[in-house]
Amino acid sequence: MKVFSVIGISKSGKTTSIEKIIQELKRRNYSVGTVKEIHFHDFKMDMEGTNTDRHRKAGSELVSARGANETDIMFQRKLSVNEILDFYSHDFVILEGVRDTCAPKIVTAHDIEGIEARMDETTFAISGIISESIQHYRGIPSVNAMTEIDKLVDLIEDKVFDRLPDMKDECCQKCGHTCREFCSMILQKKAKRCDCVLSQQEVILKINGKEIAMVPFVQNILRNAVEAVSKELSGFSESGDIEVCIRR
Repeated sequence: MKVFSVIGISKSGKTTSIEKIIQELKRRNYSVGTVKEIHFHDFKMDMEGTNTDRHRKAGSELVSARGANETDIMFQRKLSVNEILDFYSHDFVILEGVRDTCAPKIVTAHDIEGIEARMDETTFAISGIISESIQHYRGIPSVNAMTEIDKLVDLIEDKVFDRLPDMKDECCQKCGHTCREFCSMILQKKAKRCDCVLSQQEVILKINGKEIAMVPFVQNILRNAVEAVSKELSGFSESGDIEVCIRR
């Protein structure tokens, strides 16, 4: 699954660019999902006084509303980007307005100041209103989604890679870089996505069938604990795999 974010100030062409990108990706037979960041502090999907609101106030930790045309699942807290993306299995997932991620980013803006306020080492393209007047900025291409959507999606296909683990800076860095720095290196062709040490998991942990990414330190803890117990059992072999399944 490939993930990228489109960020920019309101009315800079952010949502319009995303609409055009979705349409072109779909035309190229990709499946597409989206995540929209809401920046209004008091935003909530549910309405005061509805039955589902009453469920929540009574103490339900997860509320689902199923209608004829959609199903809404409401968590009673803000989920991390990684937790949200775990629900997706699409070819591409586009994040609108999400900045707290190491995913590649497209910046939309009205002017140069708007670009400067949002671009960082993970920015690989510029679009939105500013793209009507410039073709590049600091070596980053500026592409108008309204008139050059083929070119913009070609760039997305070339630059965007499979989702990184997005570990906290203090948790991994076994490659010598943070996930954000490593993202920048991939975009600059100084590294490959497969160079991430978590791409070669020697110890695999699955919870409810979903594989959980673990830093090498945690892998070593699990390996050492399981091997220590297994060595005391008849049938243990130094070669081959060891599988443990805990049923609940």
